Amino acid sequence: MDVSKRVAAMQFSPIRRFNTYAFEAEAEGKKVYRLNIGQPDVETPECFMDAIRGFDKKVIAYAESGGVTDLVDAIIDYNKQYNMEFAREDILITNGGSEALTMIFTALLNPGEEAVIAEPFYTNYNTFCNQVNGTLVPITTRAEDGYAWANREMIERAITPKTKAICCISPGNPTGRVLTLDEMKLIGEIAREHDLWIISDEVYREFAYDGRDVTSFGMLEDIADRVVIVDSVSKRFSACGARVGCVMSKNRELMSGILKLAQGRLCCPTLEQVGAAALYRLDKAYYQEAKAEYEGRRNAAYEELIQIPGVICQKPGGAFYLTCKLPVEDAEDFLMFLLKEFDDKGETVMFAPAAGFYATPGLGKNEMRIAYVLNQESMRRGAELIRLGIEAYKNR
Repeated sequence: MDVSKRVAAMQFSPIRRFNTYAFEAEAEGKKVYRLNIGQPDVETPECFMDAIRGFDKKVIAYAESGGVTDLVDAIIDYNKQYNMEFAREDILITNGGSEALTMIFTALLNPGEEAVIAEPFYTNYNTFCNQVNGTLVPITTRAEDGYAWANREMIERAITPKTKAICCISPGNPTGRVLTLDEMKLIGEIAREHDLWIISDEVYREFAYDGRDVTSFGMLEDIADRVVIVDSVSKRFSACGARVGCVMSKNRELMSGILKLAQGRLCCPTLEQVGAAALYRLDKAYYQEAKAEYEGRRNAAYEELIQIPGVICQKPGGAFYLTCKLPVEDAEDFLMFLLKEFDDKGETVMFAPAAGFYATPGLGKNEMRIAYVLNQESMRRGAELIRLGIEAYKNR
């Protein structure tokens, strides 16, 4: 008996598949600084649990397939602060941003059709697209250029007669690249000229640093009919385990198609939606405080990493990830060394090897992604352990 060719061809997550070795290192008494996964140590705002505790219904019933109305309305109000107007029909609640993306690819791509995306990209896009027999076509970027890609020539080179959509992750995972509004307008022009959808992953929207403006494809009314936005409470509110996301689009035909998929899976958890509605109603000051916290963590990690001889890295503009080239041939082999052979004062560190974030075979082999999700002191120590680890790795 065989499993499907589709699932056999899928890769394991480069973010999670080394966890077993981290557990083994911890069982040996080592402290492991986990910089591999975007799980912040920032406390989830208390309003989330307060709202759930205040739930007064006698039965936890099915929610509507499109989501709890109070949560949808909270998301509408949240978007108004950026002068974006959505109706209830434009928003559908999902089980995290992951289900939102799976539903979008299912609704947009026929088998064999393509979506272009800048690489390196969030590795699970491979899974989301493969599930519907679609293909991701990469726009290759370089560490030396800060992973820039919003360039007409680069984008159009990847477009073929099978292309259906342009995927945009901004602020970016894994690179921290932030698209300006002018760059979004350029992408919108290209999408209109080639009759393409724009899939805009904006789950890190507020985390744009160094005075950068918050930007969204939802701000461009002239392309509203071809834009579909993904959002989530996971990162913005440090509520990864709540698994609440949403799809937003003013294209009613697309939203009607996604609603069919939503009805097929019945609904999202009722209580988590109650808590998420409270999160979206937080005062604007919350976003400023959260952004300042992550910007400080970025600075701490970056300042330490650029002191390592041979590291090629530009300061990321947003999200809470940093991708860079290491002075080693194989980042995965180096990671295994850190987890199995290396420690400094009983401590070691882990990251995500970047090869799994590329669609082009052979790229990213000497690159890593770290998530600056720990406090500043821990980020500096984690970066120091990478430096000490490189020295030990080369002197073996």
